[in-house]
Amino acid sequence: MASADGIYETVLTERSHTQVNNTAQEMSEAKAGCVQLRGLTKEYGSVRAVGDVSIDIAAGEFVTMLGPSGSGKTTVLMMIAGLVEPSAGVITIGGRDVTHVRPQHRNLGVVFQSYALFPHLTVAENIAFPLRMRRRSEGEIRRKVARMLDLVRLPNVGERAPGQLSGGQQQRVALARALVFDPPVLLLDEPLSALDKKLRENMQFEIRELHRNLGITIVNVTHDQTEALVMSDRVIIMSDGRVVQSGSPSELYESPRSSFVADFLGASNFLKGELQKAPDTDGWNLVTAGGLRCRVPDAARASKGRARLMLRPERIVLNDPAATQEHFEGRIAEVAYTGDLIRYRVALNDQDVIEVTLQNKLGRAREAAIGSNATVGWYLEDVHVFNEPSTE
Repeated sequence: MASADGIYETVLTERSHTQVNNTAQEMSEAKAGCVQLRGLTKEYGSVRAVGDVSIDIAAGEFVTMLGPSGSGKTTVLMMIAGLVEPSAGVITIGGRDVTHVRPQHRNLGVVFQSYALFPHLTVAENIAFPLRMRRRSEGEIRRKVARMLDLVRLPNVGERAPGQLSGGQQQRVALARALVFDPPVLLLDEPLSALDKKLRENMQFEIRELHRNLGITIVNVTHDQTEALVMSDRVIIMSDGRVVQSGSPSELYESPRSSFVADFLGASNFLKGELQKAPDTDGWNLVTAGGLRCRVPDAARASKGRARLMLRPERIVLNDPAATQEHFEGRIAEVAYTGDLIRYRVALNDQDVIEVTLQNKLGRAREAAIGSNATVGWYLEDVHVFNEPSTE
């Protein structure tokens, strides 16, 4: 008869092996969603669309590549998907080199702008299509299709044709089809651009909730700034085929490293001028062509020559000079009422114009009318200064 100590030792050993196996499985599943790009380049003849891009995407991360048209973001996504062959570089997914692997063998979910649903198949048949291609059993197909319909909040539309659904519903079906076979990575190519503004905003939260529920890695491409900020854990800004800055939405918005990033992400005011030592103090000023002398933060002292001073419109105070560190007199040139916001353009002189954005709070009348005098002010901590080429 085995002793109590022997039985206890056997139980501990089995439990230890189980824990090790579970841990190994968890590590393997986590690794499956990792995406790494190393020196990724795409050239079309003499034109370089993407140049030496290296990106690490962690498993379960929601990353958006953002940039203007021609920045290379879609080309990068298509190379990850296997739909565009790289000219150079390496793509690994889950630690596996897939640089030259055919798209259907990469096990990726992909959703395009056009939805690409089969019009002759029902919604349920569209969602089931990837499972049938993988020769899954009918029982598994029915179970997974029902689960996906519930997940995208369309439990009762399985027998309808795609043409009988709204644009938002078709987008959800496209998402369900891309997710039904449990891919470790989901690629989204401008998935919301065909929707109207209100529906697009709703779908941003729907996709974000799907990401939280599934824990899947998502790589999204868009030129919509709000979409990138709302949905993403991290935003990668691209320009001319290269990554110019990467970080969390708040990091990019609050601490842009260049005037390009500051100008592209959100609304910005720019005052151009020359950095000069302030008379009788240790500080520095940016002196504009219009004659403004704007104090700059201590961090800007390392800058020299021509520069841009950047301020976000919502950080500027209107008609309350005592509440700010720096203020200037001007005249209201334009007023735009947009419902939730009131936007003012204040001319400080013939060349320098500042935009101010105020929340349209309950009971608030317009702060100033066109042609009236006004004061704009701000805190130095909200000022960003960027070097400019001497030729500008």
